[in-house]
Amino acid sequence: MSKHYVAQPDHGCAWVTGASSGIGRELALAFAKSGWTVAVTARSEDALASLRDAAASSAGRIVPLAGDVSDNELMAAHAQSIAETLGPVSLLVANAGVYYPQDGLEGDLAQWHASFAVNLNGTVNVLLPVISQMKAAGRGQVAIVASVAGYSGLPTSAAYGATKAGLINMAESLKFDLDRAGIRIQIVNPGFVDTPATKSNPFPMPHLMSPEDAVSAILKGLAHPSKFEIAFPGPFVRQLKFLRLLPYRFYFPLVARATGWAKKGPA
Repeated sequence: MSKHYVAQPDHGCAWVTGASSGIGRELALAFAKSGWTVAVTARSEDALASLRDAAASSAGRIVPLAGDVSDNELMAAHAQSIAETLGPVSLLVANAGVYYPQDGLEGDLAQWHASFAVNLNGTVNVLLPVISQMKAAGRGQVAIVASVAGYSGLPTSAAYGATKAGLINMAESLKFDLDRAGIRIQIVNPGFVDTPATKSNPFPMPHLMSPEDAVSAILKGLAHPSKFEIAFPGPFVRQLKFLRLLPYRFYFPLVARATGWAKKGPA
């Protein structure tokens, strides 16, 4: 059993959640182009059908399995269906997520609950049945997509950042046990990527990346035999990791200035 396992198309199939747009869609297309059979999950059947058609000339293929990752029974059924019809899941990319910006003074309770239901619980709902498959096979590779927003608190990210911090901690904790079973787990922490989720941000987004560039960084990280964290873009990641080392008396004023929150004044 190797904790440096790198999944290959002939080892089984890949499963990508949150595949209707952005990183998930581009990643599924890249996998299909490389010869993978890729199960894809999202809520929109139409978007998944379009994704399948876009990969029609690829070396591999895309198989849509529509559904909401917050439905644990459906995700367990999908995991079983994938294993029975496509083969064992040797690579899981748990990418599904939602981003609802929150004003700390006027929070939306439904959006808070939805954030935790999709980003945290939804990840667990696909992760646990796949880990069971991989444990039986004695190998597997799992990538959980979190965010640099999980490093420390940022304006508007109280709900989103909390879930992403939870995913980072989850992956770190699981690694101790998964290593023993030959299941390799990685955490993906993107910076700002030009997707529908980021278009509503009311602050500057330094080092904004295209989904294609983000996927290139993810593919490189997945192929690396010993990398745990796949984080990008490098300069932005280093800045945020430095900021989280600062005492709070420096951290909060610096972030408030950088994001424009220092100019907002009293509520």
